[in-house]
Amino acid sequence: MVTTPVSNLTFEEYLKYDDGTGFHYELVDGRLELINIPTIEHLLIAKFLEQTLDAEILRLSSSWLTFRETGTRTGKNKSRLTDLCVVTQEQARDLLKASAVFETPPLMIVEVVSPDSIKRDYRYKRSEYAAVGVPEYWVVDPLELKITVLFLEEGFYEEEVFTADQKILSRTFPELAIAPHQIFAAGNL
Repeated sequence: MVTTPVSNLTFEEYLKYDDGTGFHYELVDGRLELINIPTIEHLLIAKFLEQTLDAEILRLSSSWLTFRETGTRTGKNKSRLTDLCVVTQEQARDLLKASAVFETPPLMIVEVVSPDSIKRDYRYKRSEYAAVGVPEYWVVDPLELKITVLFLEEGFYEEEVFTADQKILSRTFPELAIAPHQIFAAGNL
């Protein structure tokens, strides 16, 4: 992760920022932080989870939507990019012709850990997502072959860790039948 020289941006300036490079940035206390291009493993895992959650949403006849690589505002001059989030149609409708940065908390966020995102995914995003009220946050860690599911309880996350063939518990998708080994296998070709 590299911090670019651009600093003291407001959230509104961040929404309009384009340096012409095509790179993605998070906004952290008014500073732009460059997000490295993900690995193919990372992309395959995120795609598998998106397809799995989309299928569950369809099965439930829910009006929720899943999105990859959207933003979530986490403070006055803070915005994080998510690997995957689940939102209501109303939340998506509010941003139909605007930058895809949600200012209300998604129902669920999933982050896939990369070597350069360990501290960001486990520590910074955990506290920021809790502070803005994201009810469920998954940290999918192909480096450690574990999935940490965090549930918001009285402003703080309570966590459960799942490995191998344990069925992952989700409050957002209580009938979801998936295990970590299935998710990590999706990262292989």
